[in-house]
Amino acid sequence: MNLGELEKLVLNYLWSTGAADAKRVHDHFKTTRGGSLNTIQSTLDRLHKKKFLTREKQGHAFSYSPAMEKKAFIGALIKAATQDFSTDHDHLLSAFVTLSADLDEAHLDRLEALIKDSRQKKTQGDEK
Repeated sequence: MNLGELEKLVLNYLWSTGAADAKRVHDHFKTTRGGSLNTIQSTLDRLHKKKFLTREKQGHAFSYSPAMEKKAFIGALIKAATQDFSTDHDHLLSAFVTLSADLDEAHLDRLEALIKDSRQKKTQGDEK
């Protein structure tokens, strides 16, 4: 998944605000980043073609929304990146250990809680 800088900015904006049309996205970025409405429209269209955004016709314009939650998107990025090098899950786990070395105690506690929650959900799903 190769994303340009503006594509990343637009995705982050839509995750924080929800659905928006090209004019609203352009209005947000014109003061901080500049660029034309046409550039924003092209970026939104590219993200839609890459299936990162959904769109719905509203009047004469499209309203764009992220196709998945930010957590799921980041997970897909990690999965795609690790599968490019190996399908061995040990490499993925080692990568998480390397990343977790930079976390403080509060984030490590949160990671442990998320893993515990994931295990409980999996166990409950297996019991059904």
